Amino acid sequence: MSGLARALFGVIASTLAGTCVVVALVAGVTGLWPLLGAAALGGVVALPVSALVARGLGG
Repeated sequence: MSGLARALFGVIASTLAGTCVVVALVAGVTGLWPLLGAAALGGVVALPVSALVARGLGG
């Protein structure tokens, strides 16, 4: 993973993790572990997304 992708990962991961948690809350999910799972899912999805964004930006 390039340096640009690593720099973008923090922003993209927090955005996707927050979005996944909000979607889970709107869907009626309650409880700590399902919400942590939704946040972790956002973090995992952010890995290839940050690489794709960095490639698109030319890094």
